[in-house]
Amino acid sequence: MPDQVILVTGASSGIGEATALRLSQMGHTVYGAARRVERMRHLADSGIRVLAMDITQDASMQAAIETIIAQEGRLDVLVNNAGYGSYGALEDVPMEEARAQFEVNVFGAVRLIQLALPHMRARRSGTIVNITSMGGKIHTPLGGWYHGTKFALEAISDCLRMELRPFGIDVVVIEPGGIRTEWAGIAADQLRKTSGHGPYGPQAEVMAQSMTGEASLGRQSPPQIIADTIARAVKARHPKTRYAAGFAARPTIFLRWLLSDRAFDGVMRRATGLSKVA
Repeated sequence: MPDQVILVTGASSGIGEATALRLSQMGHTVYGAARRVERMRHLADSGIRVLAMDITQDASMQAAIETIIAQEGRLDVLVNNAGYGSYGALEDVPMEEARAQFEVNVFGAVRLIQLALPHMRARRSGTIVNITSMGGKIHTPLGGWYHGTKFALEAISDCLRMELRPFGIDVVVIEPGGIRTEWAGIAADQLRKTSGHGPYGPQAEVMAQSMTGEASLGRQSPPQIIADTIARAVKARHPKTRYAAGFAARPTIFLRWLLSDRAFDGVMRRATGLSKVA
């Protein structure tokens, strides 16, 4: 497998950090991008090229791509990992926060794809890896805006895959299940802030506990599992269109396919503890 030039977003922690390290260990030239550059010093010590990038700022994304092309002459793989989970009852979430969720999880990823594609098309090769979630196939209470972003990125990836086939560019979707990262804590904090004190308060507290309580630790896989999955996709000559990995990802996606809407609602309410809330 030849050395590839790879950009990983959201590389300062969690899945992005683990992925950048794994791909670098495989001998690839890896650029790790994030807003919090100070948290990536250990990545730089491991030979990863660290980039400051804010995926809500177009100039920042353009500068990152231009730097990679100037230094390497190409970009072979883009791993769109940056994102976050903002939970809250649909009635409570301010539209500003809803738009911010889409700006990071969808529009930032798509804009980077737009910037990367001319260079990939010129070489008639490349791989776009979009990190969605099993949450791009299922739904959980109080997560409407988050799931909306992941459903959107799944659909965009499918359309993109067909558009890029004539140019020899692969599009891969990674669907993590429960992963041990900062994601759950951030989502739970936002949930309590948004819906913890109103009519949805009882649901919000139960849901937040299901995300971060002691029992949740047994429902989380290490981020290295997703890093290894991305590595397999990057290594494959003909990668799959989708890889589900991490705690409960495959069985939960299968259940969603198998069950009716209301039956799956019941499963989710019981799994999160909301069945006990009046």
